[in-house]
Amino acid sequence: MTNSNREQSHIVSKPVETPGAQNMRRALQILRVLGEHHEQGMAVSEVVAATGLERSTAHRLMTCLVEEHFADRNPLTRRYSLGLEVMRLGFASLSRAPLVATYGGLMRRLARISEDTVFLLVRQGDYTVCLQREDGAFPVKIFSTRVGDIRPLGIGVGGMALLASAGAQDIARIRSQHAPAFDAAGLTSERFGKVVAKTQKQGYAEMVDTVTQGVAGVGATIPDPGGVPFAAISIAAIKPRMTPSRRNELGQMLVQMLNETAQMGNKGP
Repeated sequence: MTNSNREQSHIVSKPVETPGAQNMRRALQILRVLGEHHEQGMAVSEVVAATGLERSTAHRLMTCLVEEHFADRNPLTRRYSLGLEVMRLGFASLSRAPLVATYGGLMRRLARISEDTVFLLVRQGDYTVCLQREDGAFPVKIFSTRVGDIRPLGIGVGGMALLASAGAQDIARIRSQHAPAFDAAGLTSERFGKVVAKTQKQGYAEMVDTVTQGVAGVGATIPDPGGVPFAAISIAAIKPRMTPSRRNELGQMLVQMLNETAQMGNKGP
């Protein structure tokens, strides 16, 4: 065989697969497919069609993924989507994403001006993930939300700002699917509707005594290049500091600063 033939043979040959890792590859294949259809979820039959796996194999692997919280199964629709552990793994890369670099300066500025705690959250399906926090000078810090925490969308003021920006069907679905979490946070159906409507009207969310008693805050959304909100920044403090007038002041300031930052980003270099 000539050198030319050897080079061509090397180019077209398949990469050597690690022995004994077949089940892991199959599970990763399922996770990729679920990720592509995370919003609507997938039935077992759809996963089988997309992956080419035997139904018994796909069902066994998906059951294991659910047990380990890498996948989630809706008991009503029997459809599968990505689980919380996938989001936790993704957090390590998200925290280094351009989003943190872009809004880190603004967060520090907000913490300096307000002297309170500022949070950056990103939407992941029906949940929010806390990517960053900045503590202000006020001695009483807010630790109800820590970097890496995951909550249903709408639980917490930043999440409520994101949820209120979604479509009516999406809002109703999330409220229904996560009803126990909303009820536990004091967001009964009636109060939930009022908070969503108020958020939509004023352009930012404000909440008191939801995630943690005695804590209040405001939050506003960050849009992607297409104008769709995908992240949020919130400011939180103990309730005595967050009077209605101060929530209004901080909420309007937050919206204005986020708009200015977005406009600067759209101008490019």
